[in-house]
Formats: sequence, C-alpha cells, structure tokens
Amino acid sequence: MSLARPAFAAVDLGAASGRVITGRVAPGGLELREAARFGNEPVALPDGLHWDIAGLYRSVVDGLAAAERADPGTIASAGIDSWAVDYGLLRDGRLLGLPYHYRDGRCAGGVARVHAKVSPAELYERTGLAHLPFNTLYQLAADDGLLDAADTVALIPDLLGYWLTGTVTAERTNASTTGLLAAATREWDTGLAGRAGVPARLLPPLTDPGTPAGRTRDAVSQRVGRPLSVVTVGSHDTASAVAAVPAAGRDFAYISCGTWGLVGLELDEPVLTPAARAANFTNEGGVDGRTRFLRNVTGLWLLSQSLRSWDEPGLTGLLEAAAAVPGPVPLFDVDDPRFLAPGDIPARIDAWFAERDAKGPRTRPEYARSIVESLAQAFAGTVAEAARLAGRAPGVIHLVGGGARNALLCQATADLSGLPVLAGPAETTAIGNILVQARASGAVAGGLEDLRALVAAAFPPRRYEPRA
Repeated sequence: MSLARPAFAAVDLGAASGRVITGRVAPGGLELREAARFGNEPVALPDGLHWDIAGLYRSVVDGLAAAERADPGTIASAGIDSWAVDYGLLRDGRLLGLPYHYRDGRCAGGVARVHAKVSPAELYERTGLAHLPFNTLYQLAADDGLLDAADTVALIPDLLGYWLTGTVTAERTNASTTGLLAAATREWDTGLAGRAGVPARLLPPLTDPGTPAGRTRDAVSQRVGRPLSVVTVGSHDTASAVAAVPAAGRDFAYISCGTWGLVGLELDEPVLTPAARAANFTNEGGVDGRTRFLRNVTGLWLLSQSLRSWDEPGLTGLLEAAAAVPGPVPLFDVDDPRFLAPGDIPARIDAWFAERDAKGPRTRPEYARSIVESLAQAFAGTVAEAARLAGRAPGVIHLVGGGARNALLCQATADLSGLPVLAGPAETTAIGNILVQARASGAVAGGLEDLRALVAAAFPPRRYEPRA
C-alpha cells in the first residue's frame, strides 16, 4: 500500500490506557501504525476517585504530535473514542473540577434520587438503558449541588474534542449511554431530564459519527506541528469496535472484550420489553443508526486486578500455566458487585466461594483458569439470552478487542456457547474509528457491511470451533 495515501488518526482511550493509532485505507487493504501509547491512571482524592483528565489531554496532544512527526503532512483528520458515562461539567468553557471515575462510590445516592422521581420501568421504556449504578443520569443526580453552577455537561471524548477544537457537542453513540437520550427518537429526552433534576441547558447539541467537528485551535496546532481536522466518530469505544467487527452479514453476536465484556447483538430497532429490562440488557446507539443490544459483563478487569494483587509481571506465562491445569475448575459469578471496585480480586473470589461453603481455586494458575472459564460462561449465557430476547439466532460469535488474543478464553467461549468464535482483530476500536473518518473524507464508501468486508480482508479472524 502506498504511503502517499492520507492517514487518519484514531485517539482510542480505555479505562487503563490510551493510544494514538494512524491508519490508511484502500478498497483492498488497511494499514495501521501505533504512534503513541500512554497510561490512564485514576487519582484518589479526599472526595473520591477521579480521572486525571488534564494529563490525559496532554497525552492525546502529544500522541497526535508523534503521529504527525512519523508521517509529516499526511494526517487527514483525527477522531476520539473512549469509555462511556463519565463527563466533565463546564461553565463558560471552564472545567468545574476533575471528572469522577465511574467506579467511584458516590453513585448510590444518585440512584435513589432518580428512582424517587422516575421509576426504573419508565426509565427503561424511555431510554432503553440497562440499570447500572454509574450511568450518567445517576452520576449527575449525585452531583446535584454542582449542576446549578454549570452550563454544559461534556462526556469524556466530547470534552477532549472541545479542548482540541473549541466546539462542544454530544455524539449520539456515547449520548445513548447517559440515560438521557430517548430510545425512540435518538434525541435528548428533556422532559425526563427535568424530572430527574438535570437542567436541559446542560445538554449540548447532538451529532452523528462522521460529522466534521472543526479544526484544532491555534495552541493545539502549534504543539502538533500543523492544524488538523477533527471528525466525530462512534465516540463510545464499543460503538467503534462493533462498527469494525469483520462479520459477513447480520447473523452474528459480538463480544467486545477489554476491561469490560460488552456482549450482544446488532439490531435495527431497540428491544424495550419488560423481559429485556428484567435481564438488564441495554439498547445503545451504533454507527449508522444501528442499535447495540447488549449486556455489560465484567471482563479482563478481573485478570488485570489479580496480576496487580500478585505483583505478577505478565499474563502470557500465567495463561500458559492456566491452560495446563488438569480437570475442571470451580466457576463463580463474575458479575457479583463485589468485583466492581479496584482491589484484591483473588481475596474476593475466596470470599465468594467461602460464603457458599464451596472449594475455590488455590494456585495462581487455578485462579486464572477459574476467571477465564467463569468469564466464558457469562459470555455464552449472555449471547443465548440476547438471542432469546431479540428473537434472533446468531450463527457465530465475533470476539474482538484485547480478549481476542486470549486463546484460552476464546476456546472456552466456543465450548460453552456451542457456537464458533471468530477472534480478532484486537484493535477493532481504533479500526472502527479510522474507517468512520475515512468514509467521511471519501477515502472509502458504503455501509457498515462494506467497511466490515474491508476489515475481514485485512485482518482475517482466527476461528475456534466448539468442542464436545
């Protein structure tokens, strides 16, 4: 592929790390290059757990500068995706304090305040959003005293985009995770917001993936090396990831597996039934107006936190040892609330089994094997439940993201689901980000199926067949 083709810079931010990846696309190929990678560590302050948003912004700008230095003058645009639900409050363009981390414990009071005014059933009927205690709506209710001082709420990728360009908007795929977007119209539900105590003035104008967001401010352009165009992408990282699932047709389930496992189906319309609400399935926006009907399952967070507790240097050797553990291992409920907060996950696994008078894992390889197979069990069960609730029968599971590199997890998911698992690519989120930018520029054309065919040709997934 010729390096003369324009490049597109994906700023892809996860809950533990971020990176800037550049991509060049053509009808028959896709080339990726990592320009920068950086950590994203939360900060524990006396009032709670926060994001170091200023440090993150510095890393983003430095990453774009590194991308420009690597390929001077070739970057056509940049786009930002990140995790969902968290936000900054602005007044006259100034940030009113560090954004809280969604794992901060302050949200319980917000849940109670909202449910005292709007029932959970009505919330689901209007927004299609599953109940998670850290949904933006609940966080805003917990921040009740700060809302009067603010004039805008900006979700994390929109906040960073505002600092890059000077324009603040709300991209729809991420806005769909807030609990404030109407599932039927994909517009802000201002009536619901008002009843829940969130002033409508806080809600910025909505935009869709592929919308030009402006040029970088002069100060940013100087640091990067030249002005860059910024394009709105599927700014919820899972929306970008699902856009780049290398699927043929629509008969598939997906697992976007990183810190979280986002497990579900891609639909044309939301599923707003009482049964879907009872099963805690969510309806989030996707690229091109699709609906991501999914459930959040705890993901590789369990392994990463266990490694930290053990001061284990790396995962590869541990997974090799886990694969060699003979016989079945005990399984546990990975979605038990005790596993949500940072801390000693192996000790919490011990407590889970002790409460049930059951024998748990004993060695580190046994813990790792138990975590992997427990995740696979949750993934398989969620795919089956999504299919039942949506009236669909997927013929294959696409497992993308960092979990695609975990062969033990992919094979266990195939075994427990009874469906083939197609694993990869690992960088699906960045790829989806890049492809939306490329399509907006005219470098590629077509709908999601055309973009996915390009991904499948460039990064053929690895197939895992279910074993008896």
